[in-house]
Formats: sequence, structure tokens, C-alpha cells
Amino acid sequence: MADVKLENVTKRFGAVTAINRLNLEIKSGEFFVLLGPTGAGKTTTLRCVAGLERQDEGNIYIDGVNVNDYDPANRDVAFVFQYYSLYPHYTVRQNLEFPLKPRIRKLPQDEIDRRVERVAKILHIDHLLDRKSNNLSGGEMQRVTIGRAIVRNPKVFLMDEPLSNLDAKLREELRAELKRLQIDLGATMFFVTHDQIEAMTMADRIAVLNKGRILQMGKPFDIYNHPKNIFVASFVGSPAMNFFNGEITGDRLVIIPGRFVFKLERSDLEKIEGYTGKVKIGIRPEDITLSSSQKEGYQKGMIYAIENMGMEKIVTVKVEDYIFKVICKPDFHAEINSNIYVAFNKGKIHFFNPETRENLEKEA
Repeated sequence: MADVKLENVTKRFGAVTAINRLNLEIKSGEFFVLLGPTGAGKTTTLRCVAGLERQDEGNIYIDGVNVNDYDPANRDVAFVFQYYSLYPHYTVRQNLEFPLKPRIRKLPQDEIDRRVERVAKILHIDHLLDRKSNNLSGGEMQRVTIGRAIVRNPKVFLMDEPLSNLDAKLREELRAELKRLQIDLGATMFFVTHDQIEAMTMADRIAVLNKGRILQMGKPFDIYNHPKNIFVASFVGSPAMNFFNGEITGDRLVIIPGRFVFKLERSDLEKIEGYTGKVKIGIRPEDITLSSSQKEGYQKGMIYAIENMGMEKIVTVKVEDYIFKVICKPDFHAEINSNIYVAFNKGKIHFFNPETRENLEKEA
């Protein structure tokens, strides 16, 4: 396997800059996820690494070699597309053999058979080898597509949202299998997705991309718990982080004057280096507590909606003009439109500069 490095890579389509001076390094054997919304530049980045697009500026290195002038066939990468790329009238075996048949490889038939059998067993499709691919389910077709990449033993796997066309249960199953497969193969995987659950559950490291720029890069825990800006904070997490406009005056955080006011401890103020004035605060739904009765430090609100998710309930609360979500235990019971009391875990509040939208915390 190999490492991958992008150095000041820029790609334009006419007047549109799809990726802008992108810098990232993927370690050999790492599961690296590029996460961002539609139109962020994820697929363009992947296609530049594959050689399917030529960047306008910058350098791309695979296994320490500058591949700017290499065509896709000579980069030794395997690309798994979002849509199934199978020959419909070929059998599964023939589809798996196909990448090994070009004259440039010159592999003997017994080696081809060995690779196909091995990959089919790894992906649990060995019982499908003689079935035509147009008779497969969506999940089976995507397994075969992934198998076509694995059978080549490439230096790097490039995966462009390969699970997005599958139903929720199958996506969950294949997420676990892809991660297991990457560990078993010791493979370098460069995976792009707009699904933050995919990113959080599979990645060794994540880079959050928006409008062609990387906004934050790090381990899933750090991305989730220490977002560098409002975009990352809002994009990663389900349900999304709740946001409020506030003002810090002395040791008071005021969200709604006279009603929604919090006393900040010295440790809270030290985190934001004594910042005062207008502030945007964020808090995740699991860091808010509800009570049916008034307690010290709790603010009065109203139950706006309740979603029963089985293992938890997502309760939507309304306090004046603010509507926000809270994650509760499954046995939580309340009626819609009834009064409720709300407390924030102050140690979990994130403070953002409302102008720059950057996190004010020193460790962020």
C-alpha cells in the first residue's frame, strides 16, 4: 500500500474553482474520509488523484512519486464509483476477471482464478460467481464492484460515495464490512461522502471540505468534540448542533434577557480567553437536560415535538423564538405543548465568534 499527498492542488471549471489550493496527506494503510456537502469538491479531488481530471495547479504524489504526468492506467489506483460499474451480461466471475485480462498485466489464468476466488470469499459472493450481474441485488452488485477494485491489488483505493445508492440497512452492513476489509487488507482507502455517519464510523481521519477548501482535519472524536468553526459544528452530528445568539457580559452569558441567562465559571471564561460581547453558542442535543419541574439553573420552555427513535427520544423544545433538539432516554414522557425546564451542560457549550464564525476556544 502507499501514502497519498496533495500539495496546493487547484482545479477550475471555467470561472468555477472546484478545489482551491488543497493540501492533505494520507498515510499508508489509512482509512481517510473526505466529508462535505454536495458541490464541495469531493469527487473532483478524487478524480484528480485518479488522473481522470488534470489539476490546474499543484502536485499529487502516490507512494512518494509525483504522478502529475501519469495517465490513470499507470497510477496503480482503483476507483469505486457511486454507480455500479458492471457489465450486465457478464457473470460475477467474468466481471471480477475483467480488470486482470488486459495484455499489460500478462497474468496467467491460474493466478487470475486464485485472485478471483480469494476476493469472492472475502466479500461473501463466492456463491454468486456464475450468476449474471443483471440478476443481482443492489448490495450484491456493489460488492462485486468493490471486488473488481480489490482483485487488482492496487496501491490506493479511491471510493466515491459507494454506499449512497443502497438502503439504510444495507449501508450499515457494508460500512462495517468495508472497515473490516480495509484492516484485513492493510489498504490505503481514500473515501468521499456527504454522509457524516459514514465518516464518523469508518474513518481513521476525516477532512471536512466545503467550497473546495478543507475547514478541519483530524480524528472523528476531535472533529465532533472540537469543531473549528460553525460549518463543521453544524455539519457533523445527528441531530445537528443547536445554535443560539448570545452576549457575554462579565461572568454572564445572556441568550434571552431576563429569562435565558447562564453564569459562567472562571474555567469557562479561560477557555475563550476572556472574550466578551456578542457570541454565537452551540450545544449538542445530548448535552441538554430536561426536567418536568423547576430546578436551580433550569430555564422554562415548551415541548414542541417528540420523535421516538426506539433507543432514544428526540424532543424538540421551544423557548420564545428558539426551537432546538434534545436527546432523551426512551422512557422520557411528556405531552406536546406542555411546559418543560431546560438546563445546558455548561462544560459542553461551544463559543463561536459571530463575525468570523470560528471557534473561540483555545484548544479548538
